[in-house]
Amino acid sequence: MTDPEPRGGRSAGLWPLVHAERAALAADLADLTDEQWATPSLCTGLTVREVLAHLTSGASLNGVRWLAGVIRCRFDFDKQVAMRLAEQLGATAAETHDRFRRVITSTTKPPLPVMAMLGETIVHAEDIRRPLGIRRDYPIETLTRVAEYYQGSDLVVAAKRRIAGLRLVADDGPFTTGSGPLVSGATLALVMATTGRSAYCDELDGDGVEILRDRRDMT
Repeated sequence: MTDPEPRGGRSAGLWPLVHAERAALAADLADLTDEQWATPSLCTGLTVREVLAHLTSGASLNGVRWLAGVIRCRFDFDKQVAMRLAEQLGATAAETHDRFRRVITSTTKPPLPVMAMLGETIVHAEDIRRPLGIRRDYPIETLTRVAEYYQGSDLVVAAKRRIAGLRLVADDGPFTTGSGPLVSGATLALVMATTGRSAYCDELDGDGVEILRDRRDMT
């Protein structure tokens, strides 16, 4: 499964990072029970199994199929996401997991930057891992690239607007951005709070934390 990508530039070397994160998530979920697969994720209304199917969908959907689905759903993007998720869910949790494993090395994507795919992979992996009590030691270089992407983008998720007027500072890596009331903590917690996962605000410090928490529902 491949889509052509321009050579060089800021996208160079990103696909191996995406593939590494998919492989790590697949390994973490290999021995889940049926009860664990039904655990509510951090994505409201979705189980961890459904979020994994959503990730499979993103790795299976090229620009042409994405546009066809948008038209079919009459430009209701939420309906399109739900439709594609259902396509990849499978009849059992084992099938859901197997379908995700088959797209680990896929470079197929909707009309999004590869950086957005990396961000989606990490954020949704945490949507799955945190409710299950699974922890991953992410490479700080990967997390920093994702944090830098979200601080300047509202594509897919309103990250840039959510942190407007705040100063974010990582205490475990080089990431820093903005000015205003301080929000500090681990890079992963900053990424997750920036993308609206307010549970991670409990891991952050500074006068800007409650401001960020109050913006969790921003779209």
